[in-house]
Amino acid sequence: MLKRLIARTYWALSRWTLVSEGAPTRPTVLIGAPHTSNWDFVLMLAITWQLDIDAHWLGKKSLFRGWRGPIMRRLGGIPVDRSNPARVVNEVVDQVDAGAVFGLVVTPDGTRGGNEYWKSGFYRIARETGMPVTLGFVDRTTMTTGLGPTIDLTGDVAADMERVREFYADKAGHRPEKRTEPRLREENPPAAAADGD
Repeated sequence: MLKRLIARTYWALSRWTLVSEGAPTRPTVLIGAPHTSNWDFVLMLAITWQLDIDAHWLGKKSLFRGWRGPIMRRLGGIPVDRSNPARVVNEVVDQVDAGAVFGLVVTPDGTRGGNEYWKSGFYRIARETGMPVTLGFVDRTTMTTGLGPTIDLTGDVAADMERVREFYADKAGHRPEKRTEPRLREENPPAAAADGD
């Protein structure tokens, strides 16, 4: 397969080392983190192609305009219409119901740094579809990248995210200064209203 040949060539020439627990055997939400550089996209393609994972990823619609559209779709891209996010979840559920084994790559921490929280879309998709979450990583301190454990979410956001934080605690990302701590806004209950309010 051409993709696997490209991936093998990449890993043979790359300064990065692939370290992985193996490819998931069921549909999974595949987190790519810490996602601090657009070069992480190349690493994620190399990981999924090497492990023969049918990977899909979510991208804003503007990435799919013009000549880029066919290329992005060929690379597994799914254009997201932010005015109708439920459509994406429905498409994922349809693929799960059809028996497809794939990884839906999501980068919840963004690429520009300075974020206080991860985006919770990956959590909602996993819970709504019943898919587990596979923890993909990039660690510049060891020059390693790959897939960590696959975990089932319980619905206890704080407890689930504590497991995620524990895994990523020693992962620095491609640009460590842009790393965002794995934390969801939903972990912090709204403050009680002050007396008299």
